[in-house]
Amino acid sequence: MKEKSQAIGLGAEVTQEGVEFRVWAPQRKKVELLIEEKGKTEQVTLEKVENGYFAGRVERAGHGTLYRYLLDGEGPYPDPRSRFQPEGPHGPSMVVDPGRYEWHDQKWPAVEIKGQVIYEMHIGTFTPEGTFDAAAEQLAELKELGVTVLEVLPVADFAGRWNWGYDGVNLYAPTRNYGDAEAFKRFVDTAHAVGLAVILDVVYNHLGPDGNYLYCFARNYFSQKYKTDWGEAINFDGPDSKEVREYFIGNALYWVKEFHLDGLRIDATQSIFDESKIHILAELSQRLRETARPRKIILIGENEPQKVINITPVEKGGYGLDALWNDDFHHSARVALNQRHEGYFADYRGTPQEFISEIKRGFLYQGQYYSGQEHGRGTNVTDEPADAFVVFNQNHDQIGNTLRGDRILSLTSWGIYKTLTALMLLAPQTPMLFMGQEFGASTPFTFFVDFKDKKLNKLVYQGRKEFISQFKSFASPEAQALVPDPAAESTFTSCKLNFAERETHASIYAFHKDLLKIRREDPVIAAQDRKNLDGALLSDKAFVLRFFNQEEGDRLLLVNLGQDLDYCPVPEPLLAPLPGTIWKMLWTSEDPRYDGPSVVEPWNGKGWYIPGSSSIFLRTEPVSKK
Repeated sequence: MKEKSQAIGLGAEVTQEGVEFRVWAPQRKKVELLIEEKGKTEQVTLEKVENGYFAGRVERAGHGTLYRYLLDGEGPYPDPRSRFQPEGPHGPSMVVDPGRYEWHDQKWPAVEIKGQVIYEMHIGTFTPEGTFDAAAEQLAELKELGVTVLEVLPVADFAGRWNWGYDGVNLYAPTRNYGDAEAFKRFVDTAHAVGLAVILDVVYNHLGPDGNYLYCFARNYFSQKYKTDWGEAINFDGPDSKEVREYFIGNALYWVKEFHLDGLRIDATQSIFDESKIHILAELSQRLRETARPRKIILIGENEPQKVINITPVEKGGYGLDALWNDDFHHSARVALNQRHEGYFADYRGTPQEFISEIKRGFLYQGQYYSGQEHGRGTNVTDEPADAFVVFNQNHDQIGNTLRGDRILSLTSWGIYKTLTALMLLAPQTPMLFMGQEFGASTPFTFFVDFKDKKLNKLVYQGRKEFISQFKSFASPEAQALVPDPAAESTFTSCKLNFAERETHASIYAFHKDLLKIRREDPVIAAQDRKNLDGALLSDKAFVLRFFNQEEGDRLLLVNLGQDLDYCPVPEPLLAPLPGTIWKMLWTSEDPRYDGPSVVEPWNGKGWYIPGSSSIFLRTEPVSKK
């Protein structure tokens, strides 16, 4: 079904009378539109209207027309609200008629955060081709795996040929590196056709350093009041902030409305500064939900300080997001997996008690002193549901923050990896996998960027080395020499997935697929109830989680991060079955399907035997009467 073009307030809008151009440039006296066609340029002076806007209509313009702006004779510059940049951020903008695309997802249902399994993916390295269309060909396989939501790393156009996406500068234009003006729509349409939701990672805390022309149109897009780790902060509460807020909120509405996205993941919300009466995130979440209605959408935040206000409903004074990334869980898992707590892992030990606390109570740090920042970190978690916490044992940042973009499986043993991944995928929280994790991808995911300015590339390379030198293991001259150059094409291409590993690593693939099947089909696990759950230590390396459910029977997850455990006698009430029942093993990481030695019953009538580096999942079953 084709949809009518809906005005976005700014940019270039195709109408029956031609194309309406509208741009905000409050400090400029004259704005001229340059129409570029077949080597010729037509110049049109726009009319200055209210609140610093300039507007005009060009009757002979249409879909595919290339254009730029002159500002008081300076430029030419691309449109800040361009829908497509065929030559990149430094080139002309292209008029796009969104009504040309014919959608096929009219029967796609709404989604909400509960029940989801997230899959983080970078389009440029997900396939050898690195395009939306190539990625779309793999989506049916991801659905079969058990994934439900695709979280696409930022696609806003950036300078150069490769980038993680967090240096985007044309926030409304899907990058030409991944396809044509309609490629992202085809990707979303295909995802919905196979039963997958799509959310987009967006960056509203800064813009990239190359190709950012926003300041040419209005200096007040940026704030001098705050600083971020990546450049100037966005002005959400200073002079002219009303129009700036509208630009960014409009971007969120644009992705959901025009691209049929099922929500957003908002990057580094701690660096979205706003002292307004209504925080920008609260206004954004309210207007997004109103725009999407009757569809439901998913809004996930990254927030390093772990402030619960982000997932508190707007009517209760919060920002109204559905979930937050749980860095605490990752950090505990990382230390347990590779036994190192250096750098920002210094306050974690990867102990069984940390995992029990995180599963039961959400965040590990809820205001306690945190040595990495020399002050308290986190806020109190109360009745927030388990699905509001996204857990993972690797993501793009955490893999990229290693010496050579090493995935976690290359830093630990297969047994320990299986044990903690089972915990992550069976826990009541919302799990997230990073692309290729499901088949044990051997390819790295290191930091890569391709700026036109070679001096900038050198600064980025040096900055990357300095950042990872916080880890003592990566600080020596020998280690620093091994850090890949982000601007080297080989660095980028080395990160592309090899799907042949689905077969060569078949046991790893089966392991993840089987666990996701349990998560989807077992009613107790699918309930995602952290309230009716308890845990206990069985040793300094082993613990048990018990999921209580009167209707379906209880479930038990045994996790052993150490050596073989002979637990006899059994002075732990969580291991006692319900009256008239026994424990039946449903799954074990020791299964030969996953390269384990054998399937051994953990209960021998007197005590429990839990093999080293293993996890076991059980349920209660009535004792058979003979």
